[in-house]
Amino acid sequence: MNRGETMELKLEVVDVTPPEGCNIIIATSHFIKTVEDVFEALADSCSCIKFGLAFCESSGPRLVRKAGNDEKLVEAAVEMALKIGAGHSLVILMKDAWPVNVLPRLKQLPEIATIHAATANPLKVIVAEFGDGRGILGVIDGGKPLGVEGKEEIKERMEFLRKIGYKHPLPD
Repeated sequence: MNRGETMELKLEVVDVTPPEGCNIIIATSHFIKTVEDVFEALADSCSCIKFGLAFCESSGPRLVRKAGNDEKLVEAAVEMALKIGAGHSLVILMKDAWPVNVLPRLKQLPEIATIHAATANPLKVIVAEFGDGRGILGVIDGGKPLGVEGKEEIKERMEFLRKIGYKHPLPD
């Protein structure tokens, strides 16, 4: 772009809803090796996990690279990655595991630059477009708070975490 020329910055909000019973992780990564390293990190994190992932290359052939152990989740991740269409963006769909099971491993990967969201909620991905480039600015995950938990909600939260095995049982 030469001095005096202007280009328009466009903002788009992309709706992304994980399939029923799935969680989604939206991240920014930076290297073609992402696909294989993320596959290994997910597979190593939880033996029962089913997943699909899609990574948007930012240069070269600019392909959507894909992998996974569940073809339907791979296809859905590719569809979402194409919809977001941002360079270096990574979409992971998973079931039979929680983000808490895989995030520590993903955060250790040298390719992962940012994890924008890890949720089962529908997301709004805020994407900026300038010239022929697109990037994720951030995500909107869930609604505004409706209040503050009280004693009953604290008790329910603590019981739930113990019911699903994430905390030691409370003494009687």
